[in-house]
Amino acid sequence: MKDLQDLEITRDYNVSLDRLWSAVTRPAQIAQWLGPEGTRLERCDVDFSQLGPYTCVMIGLDSGNRFKVSGQVTHVQPPEDGSGSVGFTWAWHDDQDQRGHESHVTFSVQPTDTGARLILTHRGLASEEQSLSHESGWLSTLSKLDKLLT
Repeated sequence: MKDLQDLEITRDYNVSLDRLWSAVTRPAQIAQWLGPEGTRLERCDVDFSQLGPYTCVMIGLDSGNRFKVSGQVTHVQPPEDGSGSVGFTWAWHDDQDQRGHESHVTFSVQPTDTGARLILTHRGLASEEQSLSHESGWLSTLSKLDKLLT
């Protein structure tokens, strides 16, 4: 059963499954799209092709505000026989660099008749308000991925 705090966003792309997988797991690719529109990555130590910690710092282009998120890559299942997924924990840092509430994100990829599908799930958000805020952020972020893949 889906909680009100859980998100699921699906996007279909006219690209190969391998191309989509690379876009959502490889550091050089991730650096081109991760973060909502109106931000840029100041630093992003992430490789979703292997287990381990990651940290990303985004800067608001207009505000100059810094936004830091960190977590652990919890699983990596390459799409060798069809579907694949990568999961990671997600927690924003406050102004004193203390990690906040931890939730979990999964990028799942699967082949379609016309290319590949990405299913982004974000579970365990603390409130419906956080869910709505993250949904807005992910939709903006995925519009950057859309541009990269078209």
